[in-house]
Amino acid sequence: MQREDPHPTGDEREILVSLLDFHRATILDKTAGLSAAQLGTASTVSTLTLGGLLRHLTFVEDIWFIRRFRGLRVPEPWASAPWSDDPDWELTSAAGFTAERLRGDYLAAIERSRDLLCSADLSALAEVPDQHGTHWNLRGIIAHLIEETARHNGHADIIREALDGVVGE
Repeated sequence: MQREDPHPTGDEREILVSLLDFHRATILDKTAGLSAAQLGTASTVSTLTLGGLLRHLTFVEDIWFIRRFRGLRVPEPWASAPWSDDPDWELTSAAGFTAERLRGDYLAAIERSRDLLCSADLSALAEVPDQHGTHWNLRGIIAHLIEETARHNGHADIIREALDGVVGE
């Protein structure tokens, strides 16, 4: 996925999607060239790892676009994950996966989301409400995914720099 600056002009969908794509590409850049061991290394007082962040963002794409917005069953591995045993399973289950698998799963989730984003009405309401009973519209879901991905990019900046000194956007 090529990292391109977000579009400063254009229609609402183009601006929102380009900003989301920018942040998606950023996390992929932050995890590029690392081994599975490096992706599984917690480099601060936090237990967060770059692999865990990739897996979490994969889950976030599927839960918000596939489950909440479309109202469909989430794909595996989320559908049968042991959530009651480990509420942070998407973060902790990254250990043991190859770097290629973690990045490939994230790219596949992005493609599932893009299929939805290219045709759905931004004002359309989600089929499934959030934990507070609110049905978000697609515009709000995209904004939430931008915020979520950008926030985790900040975490990725710190983890990557601590791992091997690589810094940058």
